[in-house]
Amino acid sequence: MSNKNGSTSGKPDVEALRTEIEQTRAELGETVQALAAKADVKARAKEQVENTKQKVKTQASEAGQKARDAALVASDKVRTAASQARGTAVQATDKVKESGALDKAQEAGHQVRRNPVPLTVVLAGVAAVVGVILIVRGRRR
Repeated sequence: MSNKNGSTSGKPDVEALRTEIEQTRAELGETVQALAAKADVKARAKEQVENTKQKVKTQASEAGQKARDAALVASDKVRTAASQARGTAVQATDKVKESGALDKAQEAGHQVRRNPVPLTVVLAGVAAVVGVILIVRGRRR
């Protein structure tokens, strides 16, 4: 019979046997602990709940960060668009002022307020033209 230390004598070395027994006990202890951990359903369930909580917290944190990032990007885009619109409005206002159209429109408004008769005459003429068109169409049918 051979032992682990390679000797083929009938009696194994006592010290080697003790070492082997200690190693076997340690392995057996680890095995028992592993089996006990597997058999402890309540502890495993709690551990699974904790793991799930951590995953949910992590996902919620990541989703919140993504939402904040998207809001910042959208905010920057809105600011840029508003700035461009403001610039375009200023340019349009400057062009209107340069062309004198604003002054002419204001002057026309003042003139109509001072003398409303031409406006009344124009409106009466438009009404007459519309009436004539309706009469001519009615005769064609």
